[in-house]
Amino acid sequence: MRPLRFLSSWTLLALVWAAAASMLWLGCRDTPALRLLDAQPVLWRIQPWRLWTAALVHWSGLHLVFNLAGCAALMAWGHAADVKLRHTLAWLLAWPLVQLGFSAFSGLPHYGGLSGVLHAGVAIGCWALLRQSQAPRRRIGALVLLGLCLKVALEQPWLLQALGLDEAVAPLIGAPGWVVASGAHLAGLVAGLACAALVDGAARLRGWFSPCARDDRAAVH
Repeated sequence: MRPLRFLSSWTLLALVWAAAASMLWLGCRDTPALRLLDAQPVLWRIQPWRLWTAALVHWSGLHLVFNLAGCAALMAWGHAADVKLRHTLAWLLAWPLVQLGFSAFSGLPHYGGLSGVLHAGVAIGCWALLRQSQAPRRRIGALVLLGLCLKVALEQPWLLQALGLDEAVAPLIGAPGWVVASGAHLAGLVAGLACAALVDGAARLRGWFSPCARDDRAAVH
């Protein structure tokens, strides 16, 4: 069994997000400063920092606790999926893309929280497993990705309406003072897979054009 890599780049990134979100909640709770940092789809073009800061904004202690638990789970998930440094980079790239994708179709005037970014992390871990050579690990990646896709799909209002479930299952899950927007989870899933494919494609291209890689292929032939 591989030892836990507590200081891996993946773990450190999750810890940075968790710490930053916690400090922001403790320092700016219920203050106008949060309105300068959250996601507001109509403002991101002139205030682009919101694409990064929005994930760190939380509207209640319960909201923060849920996402801190998600950060802890993603640390373990990254270890289980044996993610590489490039997958951490993919997660970092997905960070603003989640907010950008969600803002394209969101009807919410304000949005904050890490849940979309965490969904991106789950998707990237699935991708990492699907790219590995061991069939059991690929099956785990496929099953988790299938479950994630099903969860995200069933959260979308258009699908609930098509299935006649829109009255039974609310598209937004409410709690006092905040809501969880299902579109952020979809944006996270798409951004995570896209960024994982991008970094793996770049790594493969680098291998193809590396002199060492060419020498290795020549030796095999």
